[in-house]
Amino acid sequence: MTDTQLQQEIRTALEVVDPATFDAAAEAERRIGFLTAYLESTGTKGFVLGISGGVDSTVAGRLAQVACERVRAQGGHARFTALRLPYHVQKDEHDALAALAFIRADEELTVDIGPGVDAQWEALLASGADLRGERGDYHRGNVKARHRMVAQYAVAGGTGRLVLGTDQAAEACVGFYTKYGDGAADLVPLFGLPKRRVREIARHLDCPEHLVEKVPTADLESDKPLLADEVALGVSYDAVDDYLEGKEVSAEDEATIVGWYRRTAHKRALPVTPDGFLRDRG
Repeated sequence: MTDTQLQQEIRTALEVVDPATFDAAAEAERRIGFLTAYLESTGTKGFVLGISGGVDSTVAGRLAQVACERVRAQGGHARFTALRLPYHVQKDEHDALAALAFIRADEELTVDIGPGVDAQWEALLASGADLRGERGDYHRGNVKARHRMVAQYAVAGGTGRLVLGTDQAAEACVGFYTKYGDGAADLVPLFGLPKRRVREIARHLDCPEHLVEKVPTADLESDKPLLADEVALGVSYDAVDDYLEGKEVSAEDEATIVGWYRRTAHKRALPVTPDGFLRDRG
């Protein structure tokens, strides 16, 4: 397979929107329509989403809120819960509060995952699990992400709602999310959107500019607070977006992007089964 063929295969697999025809207003409406139709066709009572203060969760949250309002306008009863999930005290709490003010969710809840994560981590260390090495804080960060998803599914289960994910095309391409953490969700309304297109939709929705342009950070590692995604990845989102939109990128950036895509393939697939594995091996 040539480099160009692989690039096209990735674009197709991730359902990347066509940059030549992209229109922020139309795309926002299409995704609100998707969420609205899903609620109406399934009878689901609404959505739950963790709000971090980043542009992805801010946009997804606003789309979900509008969809629930439309269902109610048509006689339904859907509601949206915006769930704040700080690890003790979030360093960029002001951004999370600004996101909530913009989203105007039907319901806002805050759950401190700190006590649960700390207890889980101490129990793991007490068991003798080998987690104290150089990447110990990285692994602890994944525990935080998974605790956040536990909380979201608990709230969703108690209210008859579904959990939304914030996965977009750039993060999906490089696998920059925690498997069974923020990568676990029932619906992903931003899927197929490069990062720059999420920002364009944010501006169409009149999202505050400081949230639109906020430096993306997962903020999972305590010893590297607010570490930028692009630093952790070794490639910029602009380069990933260019690659996904069929543009030329440097050989170094392409190698980094393709490397991440291949290494994180397991995150985008169903669990491996005996028959499937043997069949794929030929």
